[in-house]
This record gives sequence, C-alpha cells and structure tokens, in this order.
Amino acid sequence: MSESFKLEIVNPESSFLSKDSVSEVVVPAFEGEMGILKNHVSIISFLKPGIVRVFEGSNEENYYVDDGILEFKNNCLSILTSNIFDVKKVDKNVLKDTLSKAEQDSQKNDVSDQKKYLLDQKIEVLRSLNLN
Repeated sequence: MSESFKLEIVNPESSFLSKDSVSEVVVPAFEGEMGILKNHVSIISFLKPGIVRVFEGSNEENYYVDDGILEFKNNCLSILTSNIFDVKKVDKNVLKDTLSKAEQDSQKNDVSDQKKYLLDQKIEVLRSLNLN
C-alpha cells in the first residue's frame, strides 16, 4: 500500500508545484512546525514565514514561504501562499534585498506587534539560508 499523497502549492502567479506522490511535507504553521503524512487528520492552518520541506522517498526539496494557508483533506495537501521560491534556485542578491527590507521594516516605530512577530520570523529564516 502506497504511503504517498498529493501536494499542490499555488501562488498568485500560477500553480507553483503539483506532485502526486509525496511521502511527507513539513510546514511552518503558526502552531509550530507541522509534519503531514498520508491519512493525517483533516486540517486548515495558517503559515508563518519559513521553509516548506517536501519529501518524496529519500529526496527532499525546500521552499521558502512568506505566509499562507494550508488545507489537508482526503490525502491532498493544498498550500496557498503569496510568495514562494525554491531555496536552491533563488538568486542570493534577491534574498539579501528581501532580508534588508524586512530588517528595515521591523525597525519602524509604527509596526504592530503581529507584523513585528512575522517580520522577525522572516528575518530569522532568511538569515538561516546562509546568504554569504
């Protein structure tokens, strides 16, 4: 019996990724990092800035997301996000610019606590990608 399920990731521009046979997906949910396996309980959750890790057997792919919503139902995981990129294929200069802007935005006096929390998460994740 197969232990795989379907994954669809959509952003405003297009259907970013569609796979029929993933074995596990780890997402940066607001509740904490969450692993999804076949037959996981149905769930809807919000994503915070972080890395979506997609496993197909021993192969792992990593994607950065700014935010989003996920739904898992009937062995299909759907992720809707405003911004996503493949960690291995992204231009380091774009990452550095994104990090710089997030750092500047987090220093503004009028930033709300929620926005500050999300910016701090984004900064931490982008720094962990080793931009040097």
